[in-house]
Amino acid sequence: MHEIFLDELKKLNTQFMEMGVFVNEQIDQATRAFVDHDKKTAQSMVDNEEKIPTESIDIQKKALKLMALQQPVATDFRVVISILKATTDLERIGENAMSIALETIRVKGNPRIPEVEEIISNMTHNVRHMLIQVLTAYVQDDEKMARDVASRDEIIDHDYVRARQLIVDGIEDDPSRAVASSSYFVVTRLLERIGDHIVNLASWVVYKTTGELEELTNPTENQTI
Repeated sequence: MHEIFLDELKKLNTQFMEMGVFVNEQIDQATRAFVDHDKKTAQSMVDNEEKIPTESIDIQKKALKLMALQQPVATDFRVVISILKATTDLERIGENAMSIALETIRVKGNPRIPEVEEIISNMTHNVRHMLIQVLTAYVQDDEKMARDVASRDEIIDHDYVRARQLIVDGIEDDPSRAVASSSYFVVTRLLERIGDHIVNLASWVVYKTTGELEELTNPTENQTI
């Protein structure tokens, strides 16, 4: 019976990882579309917005069915709970990527602030790398890697604060940038939120491997609000 459970859990982990990789690609696609004012790509994302929620529901249904039918022992139960919670955070990340796509459709071609767009590119690169690392940590039960990923959220927070100041400075220098800048505020905030959800994912890796519910935060977190 336990072998059946482990086999089904392996399939579930594979599906979870595939969802994570897809969400990671969505982050990249959404931010590229925003910086390039590529409304066509953004609209394509919006047209397929149900894919991530549908995948999330499927994983959660399978996880709940696995618990109900296989009656896992305490350690196995913890693993299933972690995948349920982690899948929810992955879905939230996907929602944030979709919100960036929607912002791309909404915003018109207004004066740009190149320095802010560079920060958006850096934030995107960093959150995508963090997401892949935390997914790897999840599959490999690597608590140390998960904690390292969580600590790097400080970089995302720092970039967010820096971008916000550049946006304010840009508006003061050229008021015509105000409309475009509202979208910069939205997108950088969404990327910062993605970083927060990745920290949550890291927390679920820690729970999965140790059984301890621990909130992983960094000292600058309260400064980004």
